[in-house]
Amino acid sequence: MNLKRFAIGTLVGGITVFVIGTAIFALAPLIGFFDYAMNAGAAVGVARSPQLLWAVALASLSYGALVTLAIVDRPRASSVGAGLVTGAIVGFLLWFTADFMLYGVSNVGNLTSTAVSPLIELVPGAAAGGVIAAVVGKLRS
Repeated sequence: MNLKRFAIGTLVGGITVFVIGTAIFALAPLIGFFDYAMNAGAAVGVARSPQLLWAVALASLSYGALVTLAIVDRPRASSVGAGLVTGAIVGFLLWFTADFMLYGVSNVGNLTSTAVSPLIELVPGAAAGGVIAAVVGKLRS
């Protein structure tokens, strides 16, 4: 693996996930749905306000690194279309794991939001995968 491609893929993927994730979960009308999920049952008032953007940015970089690892050394995943699919799959599996693990061990959220969240994550994951594939693909040539 080329360290330069990995670093650049991680950076552009992290930025993409951060921007699209913020748009979906903070600016879109869906926020009402997730606000309810963060205040269901005994888990009242668990949403952090204000959010710690530095922590969200670090998590977004980690997400970008994971998608980059799935794309960077796979010749067939270097096209934008293949990157979109790879990113969507990685994002879905990442959040399916995290959401259902948290649902199983904590009282944060509800089953509806737990099931919907990984589906919504198809969008930022796919976008990150497409951007990473486009940028890393240019670095190969």
